[in-house]
Amino acid sequence: MATRESTPEYYKKYHGSKGAKQERAARNKARRNAISKGAVKKGDDKELDHIVPLSKGGSKSLSNTRVISRRKNRSYKRDARNKPIGRA
Repeated sequence: MATRESTPEYYKKYHGSKGAKQERAARNKARRNAISKGAVKKGDDKELDHIVPLSKGGSKSLSNTRVISRRKNRSYKRDARNKPIGRA
């Protein structure tokens, strides 16, 4: 059964936009850098978190990232568009 989030229209609107692609590329780059420095490993249940979220104007620099548990990173309250609220 297909969900709303799995439809091509939803993906194109929320994940295929230029801004979404840039944010995803920044997250992937930060993760690769953390892996190369030994801060995280694949499958270690840790995530790289932007201290000031990209959606709130945070920078893409490594100084704006920290390693936290997946549970902690996913526990932030989110708005209707799945963006963190109440941070920074």
